[in-house]
Amino acid sequence: MPLPTPFHSRTSAVCDSYEWRNWSGYLSAGIYEMSHDREYYAIRNSAALIDVSPLYKYEVTGPDAARLVDRVITRDVTRQRVGQVYYTPWCDTQGKVIDDGTVSRLDTNHFRVTSADPSARWFQDVGYGLNATVTNVTDDLAALALQGPLSRAILEQVVAGIDFARLAYFHLAHGTVDGFPITITRTGYTGDLGYELWVRPEYAE
Repeated sequence: MPLPTPFHSRTSAVCDSYEWRNWSGYLSAGIYEMSHDREYYAIRNSAALIDVSPLYKYEVTGPDAARLVDRVITRDVTRQRVGQVYYTPWCDTQGKVIDDGTVSRLDTNHFRVTSADPSARWFQDVGYGLNATVTNVTDDLAALALQGPLSRAILEQVVAGIDFARLAYFHLAHGTVDGFPITITRTGYTGDLGYELWVRPEYAE
């Protein structure tokens, strides 16, 4: 049976369509109203909030963390700065794409990977012999995508400690909302201005 996401009490209260789907073992609203129209135009003209908590999330840590990630993805990790986010595919030994997602460099030897499909086993196999650890943090991190041209203005009203005017595309910053910690990446898949918000599940409500 699919599990509720940390935001389920909020999303279920506004899901008038009762259209739910199983997304990687979590209950996810496929559509909130009876038509997609308002959600689509909200993203294009104002802003919309999407619960993306079901994304798979892994953290790679240790002295060889950068070497492990560099073995897996197709982009050059040696050029990735702390605070920068890569969008990248990763491939098998024959060069066939396995999946794609984002790789955030949280610190010199600390990376966070997000993906649509399970990838932990592949990262662990590739890291054999390296002094690095791959940890599945999917259940330990809730996530929202705030997308649309007004997304920055909304976040500036509620998030402290982040200068959104200086937060570059595909970079991250740490701030607070009502005193609890939050990480925000300037990322998204809508093709518009947007951000993704990463918080511990206990702060989701």
